[in-house]
Amino acid sequence: MRSGLLIRPIAFETMGVRGMCTYVETPDVKVLIDAGASLGMRFGLIPHPREYRALSEARKTIREYAAKSEVITVSHYHYDHYTPAWRDREYVWTWSCLEEAEAVYKDKLVLVKDIRSKINLSQRKRGWLFEKAIDGIAQRIEVADGREFTFNETKLRFSPPVPHGEGGSGLGWVLMLCIEHGGFKVLHTSDVQGPMSEEALEWILSQQPSLVVVGGPPLYLSEGRVSGGSIAKGLRGLAELVKATRVAVDHHVARDEGWREQVASELRALGVEARFVSAAELIGLSDNLLEARRRKLYEEEPPSEEFQRWSRLRGEERRRTPPPI
Repeated sequence: MRSGLLIRPIAFETMGVRGMCTYVETPDVKVLIDAGASLGMRFGLIPHPREYRALSEARKTIREYAAKSEVITVSHYHYDHYTPAWRDREYVWTWSCLEEAEAVYKDKLVLVKDIRSKINLSQRKRGWLFEKAIDGIAQRIEVADGREFTFNETKLRFSPPVPHGEGGSGLGWVLMLCIEHGGFKVLHTSDVQGPMSEEALEWILSQQPSLVVVGGPPLYLSEGRVSGGSIAKGLRGLAELVKATRVAVDHHVARDEGWREQVASELRALGVEARFVSAAELIGLSDNLLEARRRKLYEEEPPSEEFQRWSRLRGEERRRTPPPI
């Protein structure tokens, strides 16, 4: 508890899954940010059984903290940032379904990214389906873009939409959220990837946060889908945050096993002391980089024959069948 704020990372890469789910509690309101978690394809391999166990545990913890919360936020509509409400449970990437979404969003004030403005086509469709599914389940759904919500002495201040990573990337826009109580401000950036964009960096610094929980640059994509120049922008943005305040950096950056050393080296090269923690370290845990270590996990802990048979099931059958873990 810091100046009346309790900050609890729930689901992040350093905790074994993809996500940035974070619980923030003040004396006035309990908020669950980006209540989602997922897994992804990596190294040509589906997730290892240990990753599925981590996802199962993350889902359980998200439900637990959602039950405590009055407000749940959605920064954007990637599956690791909200709980999709599919009719049948999806067992390969998210372990989500309508029942799961009801457990998370029932009777909550849900503050969401606008699906009508500053959004790409795929996320507009996902957001429309999501709002349709939880309408009547949630207490209320409100667009949060650029708005401020007050709960007694606590303010929830949302940024205008800022780029997901670098502007013009095609990945759309996200909302950042600053929660302020008693002079302490925690700022959750979502997928700004550094930040890469000057727009996102300026808004973060303008809030004068006490702690920033930031999604770092995707180092693991530096030789493919994301240019070295974009990664460098993200690292420069991160350096500006580290100079200004306390930083917990995680998410895309922690999909690379050597992320910590690389980030520290790049910050020092920019003349900045490498003072940062991961989301796991923020609550006294060691990093648990399961996705980054997937190849090693398959070598060191080969999955059972039963799991391998499951992994060979065809698409829809595998999606609807729980993995034997």
